[in-house]
Amino acid sequence: MAQGVITKIGREKLCKAHAGDSNLPPITQMGFGNGGVEADGTVIPTTGDEITLRNELLRKDIHSHSYPETTSCRYSTRLDKLDLANQNISEMGLFDSNGDLVAYKTFLPKGKDDDMEFVFDMDEIF
Repeated sequence: MAQGVITKIGREKLCKAHAGDSNLPPITQMGFGNGGVEADGTVIPTTGDEITLRNELLRKDIHSHSYPETTSCRYSTRLDKLDLANQNISEMGLFDSNGDLVAYKTFLPKGKDDDMEFVFDMDEIF
């Protein structure tokens, strides 16, 4: 089962921004890695304490965002044909403009062939 969470640093930034003590930096990038599963293929549960992907392979700028509900934002990024060609992807994260991981998700490996483009969406739900 896929696991996703707003990280502790993401929650801290939201808390301080709501109090008026800091500005909330925008989410600008999505990272992809292959460290989201154990050797036996079991999805590693998220804790919210993550500050990096377990094994980041690539980070891309957010292509677009939308609001599927009034309390969620969907961030989208496209992997072009050569991005992560012939790799398995099992973790992803959202990074803000300060480079901090603010949301993290693990899932069963998704294989990416070298002649395919993938679009990844990640929802930040409040």
